[in-house]
Amino acid sequence: MKIRIRSGNFKFFLPVPTALAGAAIKVMPQEAFRAMSKDIPPPYDQLICKETFLLIYETCREIFIENKGLEIVHVEAADGTFVSIVL
Repeated sequence: MKIRIRSGNFKFFLPVPTALAGAAIKVMPQEAFRAMSKDIPPPYDQLICKETFLLIYETCREIFIENKGLEIVHVEAADGTFVSIVL
């Protein structure tokens, strides 16, 4: 998986091996999930938790491997901010 973020002078590229994505979710602090859930309307905000993310990852892990190269997120804002996530 490749994560790319560009905003003004800031450029960020992070290659994440699919095998390590589960470990990355496990080490994310609970505070990060709380911050993400603030922008989600009820009752869906309760779904933003570490357990849900791990369940989705474990369910879809083989699909991620089969579809390597598929761009799952592509966002370009009017101010030039760019976010891309490629499997």
